[in-house]
Amino acid sequence: MYVRGIRGATSVTENSEKEIIEATKELLLKLVEANEVKPEDIASIFFTVTDDLNASFPAAAARALGWTRVPLLCATEISVPGSIPSVIRVLMHVNTLKSQEEIKHIYLREAANLRKDLVAIDEKEE
Repeated sequence: MYVRGIRGATSVTENSEKEIIEATKELLLKLVEANEVKPEDIASIFFTVTDDLNASFPAAAARALGWTRVPLLCATEISVPGSIPSVIRVLMHVNTLKSQEEIKHIYLREAANLRKDLVAIDEKEE
């Protein structure tokens, strides 16, 4: 078994607790579904948000899904001039037998522009 990193990101249209939690839940559920991950296989999740988002910790979405034993950490993303605002990023570490090539990274909404190379690969496979 390997520890693999699964990346994902999404965006919100406003800095509100409800929107941050709902967008993060959507992303987390798509990540685990696409990669056939069970919560007990998640080693940890690292979340970052752009500096314009502070209404909620995105980790609260994982707790709302019942992932109470998964170690979670939130931080602010580096503020690079010209970068996409209102983005929530996820790095999920999972225990899996999948190869790196089999891992599906998920980028939703405006965040799909962050990794067009990965979005294009995933869309071709579907």
